[in-house]
Amino acid sequence: MRRSNELMIEAYRRMLRIRKFEEEGVRLTISGDVPGMHSSIGQEAAIVGACLALRNDDYITGTHRSHGHPIGKGADLKPLMAELCGKATGICKGRGGSMHLADHRVGIIGESAIVGGGIPLATGAGLSIQVRGTDQVSLSFFGDGAANQGTFAESLNLAAIWKLPVIFFCENNLYAISTSVAKSHGQPDVARRADGYGIQGVIVDGQDVMAVADVTYSAVERARGGHGPTLIEAKTYRFDEHCFGLQVPIPYRSERELTAYQTQRDPLILHRKLMLESGISEANVNSVDLEVADQVAEAVRFAKESPFPDESEVYDYMFSNPINYPPKPLT
Repeated sequence: MRRSNELMIEAYRRMLRIRKFEEEGVRLTISGDVPGMHSSIGQEAAIVGACLALRNDDYITGTHRSHGHPIGKGADLKPLMAELCGKATGICKGRGGSMHLADHRVGIIGESAIVGGGIPLATGAGLSIQVRGTDQVSLSFFGDGAANQGTFAESLNLAAIWKLPVIFFCENNLYAISTSVAKSHGQPDVARRADGYGIQGVIVDGQDVMAVADVTYSAVERARGGHGPTLIEAKTYRFDEHCFGLQVPIPYRSERELTAYQTQRDPLILHRKLMLESGISEANVNSVDLEVADQVAEAVRFAKESPFPDESEVYDYMFSNPINYPPKPLT
């Protein structure tokens, strides 16, 4: 992928949108406006790098930690924030909440609170692409914990056999809630599991947005060319707890480790440094900071001013016609 200044600025813009959106989401959780959320702060480079390699009509599936994925794919912040708050103007009309965002306008099939739940959906989307004969691709985001689910093995095997245009993208943030990869994986490199299915596996620094974009672009080109799936493992790290407010009685990671990532491996700091070294002016970078701050503030305002769904609409969108609910009484 060609590393133009425009691309690097766009990468920074999308990562910053995720960071500021989730910081506001945490504040709204504290105030009670958002029932709860799982932050992906620290993992922005993995998300955005993957999305930069995709077209608008390519599909993605997400996880319970998926505010960043729609943002990385280009979704509007206002309906996303409204959805977190359960408002009628939300992307799912207030019915999906934090863990079930979907926006078909930018190719987001859906997200799932079920660990590994999006992997077979992305595989099915890949089959649909193949049957329809388009050159789209499907990319599934999942965590290291999902790599131990049966859906992971089944989906990789099927995609390999049929050479489906699917990219399996593991955001390995080292911990499944509080269980480390070292304690849950017999072989800690998820990408090496690709060998068992006869497909390509790639490990990339998940804190380097441009490196992630490069390897994902290569995987996308292979998929579009009919050469089948790729398993990408982005080594990344989440700065916050598994979910906001979670109290883990036994420490599972050290303060030293967390501080090292926050101060030395923050993807936004690393990419900002790269931009300045590449000749992008600090004024241009600062203008992106102001632009994103305004966008996030507007999203919060929109969410707070939006109405909740009306009680009379509680059954809307739950069933497909001609099914009607509540059912008519039997006679």
